[in-house]
Formats: sequence, C-alpha cells, structure tokens
Amino acid sequence: MSKQITKVAVLTSGGDSPGMNAAIRAVVRTGIYYGMEMFGIMRGYNGMLEDDIFPMNSRSVANIIQRGGTILKTARSKEFFTYEGRQKAVANLEKRGINGVVVIGGDGSFTGALKLSTEFNIPCIGLPGTIDKDLYGTDFTIGFDTAVNTAVEAIDKIRDTADAHDRLFIVEVMGRHAGYIALHSGISTGAENILIPEAETNIEEVIASLSEKEKRKKLVNLIVVAEGDEFGGANQIAKIVKERLPHLDTRVSILGHIQRGGSPSAMDRLIASRMGYHAIESLMEGRHNVMVGVLNNEIAYTPLEIAIREKQSISSDWLRIVKILAS
Repeated sequence: MSKQITKVAVLTSGGDSPGMNAAIRAVVRTGIYYGMEMFGIMRGYNGMLEDDIFPMNSRSVANIIQRGGTILKTARSKEFFTYEGRQKAVANLEKRGINGVVVIGGDGSFTGALKLSTEFNIPCIGLPGTIDKDLYGTDFTIGFDTAVNTAVEAIDKIRDTADAHDRLFIVEVMGRHAGYIALHSGISTGAENILIPEAETNIEEVIASLSEKEKRKKLVNLIVVAEGDEFGGANQIAKIVKERLPHLDTRVSILGHIQRGGSPSAMDRLIASRMGYHAIESLMEGRHNVMVGVLNNEIAYTPLEIAIREKQSISSDWLRIVKILAS
C-alpha cells in the first residue's frame, strides 16, 4: 500500500512557459479540495535548497490563470544535482511533512524529480511545461500552443511588410533541439521553406527553390528556421542566401523570447488545468513518479525515466506536407 499523501509542494523549473500559472492553480485547488495541505516552492529546486517554501491556499492562486510566466518563479540549480544538495533540499521538505511533489517543467526538471523519488522515496508527478513540445508521452505540452500562436501573429505581420517590398524574410523561432514551433508556425503562415533540427537541411534545395520561385515572379518568400537548425539559425542561412543570390532583398527577423511570454491561449489553460487536476489524482491513487500527458485527447501517464530518456519525433508525414504545400 502506498502511504497517504497529505502535504504536497508544487514548483516550476527550467524555462518558463505560458500556462504554468494555470497548472499551479489546478494543482493547489485540487489538493485543497481533497483535504491536502499545499505548499509552493519558489525558484524551482533553488527554493527547495534555500528553504523558500510557503503554504498556499485558494486565494494564493486567484486571478493567475490568465497570466504568463510563473508566480513561483523559475531557475536552474547546479547544487541540486549533487547528492549533498538533494539531501539539504529533502531536509527542508521533511521538516514540513511534505510527502508529495508536483514538478512543472521539462526533461531537466523531471531528472531532478526522478532523483528525489529514487533516492529519498518522495512521490513525484511531472507536468510537461515547455514551449518546445519535445517531451515523449504527450501530444501537447503546456505553453506550446501559445508560443506557436505568438510566432504566427509575428510572422503574419512580417509577411505584410515583405509583400510591400518584395523581400525574402528569414524568420528564426525558438527550438534548440526541437522544430515543432518552426513546423507548426511555418505551415500556418504558408512559409516556402521550414528548416528544423530533426531533418537534414539541404541548402542547395533551398537555393534552387528560391531561384525557381523568382523565375515565376514570386518575389515574396518566407523561410522559417528553428534556432537549432544544423546551419546555425537565420543569420547563417541569410549569409549563404546573400552569397548565392545577392540580388534578392533578404532580411532576418529573430523572434526570440517574445515566444515565451504573453497570456496563455485557451488551449494551454485547458490542458494545464486538466493535467494539474490529474497530478493530484495520481498522487492520491498511488500512481507516482510519472509525467501526466495527453495522448489522443486522453490522459496518459508516462514513467519519468521514459519521459526523460525517449524523444518526441516529427513524423515523415509532416515533412511531406511541408514540401507539397510550399511547392
């Protein structure tokens, strides 16, 4: 029999993403509904180490569902990834009787949660909070939909000015190791080329495509590139294009951290609320050390070690769609 979970702490860790506040709200209010004592930990594992832990009630999470960022702040902690650091962090949990932790973040955050559970027998639940949508075991991550919509809105505006001047714009979006934001925003904005880390970039094909479109008098072109593309992002692609096609009026726009901010979309609020609710349900039911995800619109539970080890892959079908629709 699993021990009864009576006191639960929630933290956000790693990169922030829109919808984290909605997840915090759902975790806290669901826990309170079931009679648990709820705690917030500031600045991720740093706060656990520094004993920056405080009680939370329903009013603590009022009027936050629409806010971007995270009211609990976030940070990365090197000390926590030493055994001595984790001992110190666990002592701060134990003196309050905290016997369950909900971690909202990505694979690095889940690695910390897995160590807490395996070394100190603290039940942990992971909620996938990352704009990159690169975690195995879920179709969507908290923040991805908002980030894509932010990128789409910006790219639509860039296309307007590109059309006014007959320019080629190369737009860089976030995605150091994953190209989902580039893929979804690129398809949604009718990009002529989408360059992502998961697919080999054939620069000769890019140049040939631009040349062919120029012959057809298609003077407005848009390339969306993930920052982790093998050529190094938008500036490197632009350098090659300018060398090979110097007569093209080429501009670069790097969207950067604008994609992390802003009020979360309805979809991100919904999945964050749903996942937060099921995080508490999982702790109550003895389903520990899993990531709560959504697969085919059903709640799915993936062991943390698998969520960390496996990687989400982009299907060849998406890549074929990109090629055909850009032709």
